[in-house]
Amino acid sequence: MMSHFADRLMDACARKGTPICVGLDPVYERLPPELAGDGGSSEARVAAIGAFCRGVIQAVAKHVAVIKPQSACFERYGWRGVRLCEEIVAEARAAGLIVVLDGKRGDIGISSEHYAAGLLTDGPAQAADALTVNSYLGADGLNPFLKAAAAQGKGLFALVRTSNPGGDALQSLKLADGRSVAEAVAGIMAQAGAGQVGRSGYSLLGAVVGATKPADAARLRELMPQQVLLVPGFGAQGGKADDVKACFNKDGRGAIITASRSILYAYEKPATADWKAAVEAATVAMKKEVGQILARS
Repeated sequence: MMSHFADRLMDACARKGTPICVGLDPVYERLPPELAGDGGSSEARVAAIGAFCRGVIQAVAKHVAVIKPQSACFERYGWRGVRLCEEIVAEARAAGLIVVLDGKRGDIGISSEHYAAGLLTDGPAQAADALTVNSYLGADGLNPFLKAAAAQGKGLFALVRTSNPGGDALQSLKLADGRSVAEAVAGIMAQAGAGQVGRSGYSLLGAVVGATKPADAARLRELMPQQVLLVPGFGAQGGKADDVKACFNKDGRGAIITASRSILYAYEKPATADWKAAVEAATVAMKKEVGQILARS
């Protein structure tokens, strides 16, 4: 684990021949009927979600390098969910996947120290390779995560331009110098991560830039040349392959494109009993679509 996170990430993507990531956001109500059962107890729901997550890992592991479990989908079930998250992180890493835990933590400095210890050093999901964090509390909220990530050989992805429509109300605001708030945050991230660059040319501190914000992507890529961009919003949220092209550097590296619902629940439309095959087919289709865009770069 002590090798540089960005180096491991770039190497893994090169081996799998793709920069895509499958988001693991399990929702009990959308599980295949064969797994859901009657859902009569929290314990039964956690067991069903566990079976689903393990099936997804089996379906996608040979096609992608990265998987991103959404912590909230597990935490809602209390200690059983947290324990399952730990198990899924470990099983994904055993399958050869880079694991980004989507926790989006962030707080004032002392609280961030506890979050960083719990999620990057001592806690139940500490086996993950990277963590998403909220950068909008500023450098003092981010620094404890940076310190812990560097010590553990792990990575971070800090929110810069999010894929949700409501983010525009804050992130698009113009400052007195003409920059948007998101551009100002991008500058802070570039500076904060400058001392943590590996042989790949990328920092252990990456940035989240939504696929649904293509108009901003090119500028943010320019402002953060050493940040790996984690790009959510592909698929169910409306992001297309052409929208994410600007997130990559000229050599076709530097971005990880992530999709969750469009892959996890591909068996719903059209309805099919072989849900694992549907998940795998959706993953392969996304891999091909993104690959075609990169080939035209």
